[in-house]
Amino acid sequence: MFQDTLILRYLLNSTVVSAVAVLANLLFCSLAAFPLARLRFPGRGPVLALVVATILIPFQVVMIPLYLVMVQLGLRNSYMALILPNAATAFGVFLLRQSFLGIPRELEEAAQLDGCTALGRWWNVLIPAARADLITLAVFVFIGAWSDFLWPLVILDDPQLYTLPLGLQQLSSSFSLDWRLVAAGAVVSILPVLALFTVVQRFILPSGAASGVKG
Repeated sequence: MFQDTLILRYLLNSTVVSAVAVLANLLFCSLAAFPLARLRFPGRGPVLALVVATILIPFQVVMIPLYLVMVQLGLRNSYMALILPNAATAFGVFLLRQSFLGIPRELEEAAQLDGCTALGRWWNVLIPAARADLITLAVFVFIGAWSDFLWPLVILDDPQLYTLPLGLQQLSSSFSLDWRLVAAGAVVSILPVLALFTVVQRFILPSGAASGVKG
């Protein structure tokens, strides 16, 4: 399988896309959740309602407009076309907002008295205290990006950029009479997910002040 197919290339593509999507979600979702949880500004409620409402919109509804945007930006057949739609999620914003709401305000107020700016409180207080929820979000995003099939099928034509689910579908078509290769590819595709969960499962604990504060 490794000698006669591009599965190593598919693995690399899926790893790059999933890893960058995870990092982008942790950054953007936590930055968006911070003001929604801790700051008071006009329209905070409607903004949160709009963010949560987007969870109800199926991806198939926005797939064609998203495809047209990617084509106009010249991103078709690129890593960025796979990463940008997964760079932030409404689920991630809502999850981290709820996590930040559960952190005692006294920790943030103490940091503010020490001269911490808003971003300083986000980085030094809220992020360490919400570690468990950040790891949970990372697992969800990784699994979603790793197993995504429809969007890569729509946006990619270059076999060198195929992710693992799309590559396995090509593998099944090319070796439809040799199910050993298809089964081996399926095993290879699930191993990184199992490895990730094995590594992070001990960190998935109830979040809160006991998680610690950086600094």
